[in-house]
Amino acid sequence: METIDVLVGRIGKAHGLRGDVTINVRTDEPDRRFAPGATLVVEAPQGSATKLRTLTVASTRWHSGVLLARFEELPDRTAAEGARGILLYATVPADESPEDPDEFYDHQLVGLTAYDLDGTAIGEVTGLVHGAQDLLAIRANDGRATLVPFVKALVPEVDVAGGRVVVADRPGLVTPLPEDG
Repeated sequence: METIDVLVGRIGKAHGLRGDVTINVRTDEPDRRFAPGATLVVEAPQGSATKLRTLTVASTRWHSGVLLARFEELPDRTAAEGARGILLYATVPADESPEDPDEFYDHQLVGLTAYDLDGTAIGEVTGLVHGAQDLLAIRANDGRATLVPFVKALVPEVDVAGGRVVVADRPGLVTPLPEDG
């Protein structure tokens, strides 16, 4: 069975002395992805000296709306501080979809054709940029790289099976501004 790695979180700061860390959750299924015993694939930030390739969830708990996790490989605060910034990926079957029909894995979006509200093809989704707000990376038909906030107001329709996303395009978003054209 083919599998893929899906981004589920990023390690934040250390919490306490026993190796707990805060998790910047990047999944709508944190209880499932961070279940005790789950093994997560590690992507260290640039310049990191970590030798970690995977982390195994020992325990989790919610504290003031923040997910705290303890990993078997991070036994103390020093180890936890050294793990800050690590991206965490869950390995899932390639044909799996999130339980929420309005959620998508990055790989499901890459390659979809972007259309404007009138049905005109305006580009192709090349990726997703994760941050405070997720952004769809779209290569416009003229070759320019553009970023579109991945919110319902600007991306009202995602049809993975149909191979398309609809973007409520505005000049300067995907299509160039008149003075740039």
